Amino acid sequence: MGREAGRPLRADAQRNRDKILAAAVRMFTEQGLDAHFEHIAREAGVGTGTLYRNFPTREALIEAAYRNEVARLCDAVPDLLATLPPRDALRAWMRRFIDYATAKLGMAEALRAVVASGGDPYADSREMIQGALSSLLEAGVTAGVIRSDLRPADLFAALAGIALTSARPEQREQAERLLDLLLDGLTHGTR
Repeated sequence: MGREAGRPLRADAQRNRDKILAAAVRMFTEQGLDAHFEHIAREAGVGTGTLYRNFPTREALIEAAYRNEVARLCDAVPDLLATLPPRDALRAWMRRFIDYATAKLGMAEALRAVVASGGDPYADSREMIQGALSSLLEAGVTAGVIRSDLRPADLFAALAGIALTSARPEQREQAERLLDLLLDGLTHGTR
């Protein structure tokens, strides 16, 4: 993807890459395929050469931006579990899941273009998300605050349902109420 595989980036180069990916998510969410590389570079505070060095094609940028969102979502689990009680960590992560789903919904047109070009931005998403959910559920079950009869796939399906019906920014209040309802169901019988 524009750099040698396996070779770690310098700290400043990694910061630039992260800024580019965050700007790309915002721009593709707001503008779809009308988002231009020059605008993304400006939004990220980097030159277009830096953007093209990291992501030589629009599809490479879209796919990397989406995959980065999934990684950020899943990578948040250890920190949430280290700083919050398991039930609160799960609820905080569920909120992040809706943020991720909102970005994914906004990027739908751009993601479809990647798929049409032969890319597969979703390749490992399901497994990564279910792994994150497994850690959260295990912590909750161990603490006695989450039911033990649930599977990560069950919770993923419930969250996906909420995202399908309530992931637009103007539906956020409804999404929050549905997340609370879901969490009540996950904890029913544990108190």
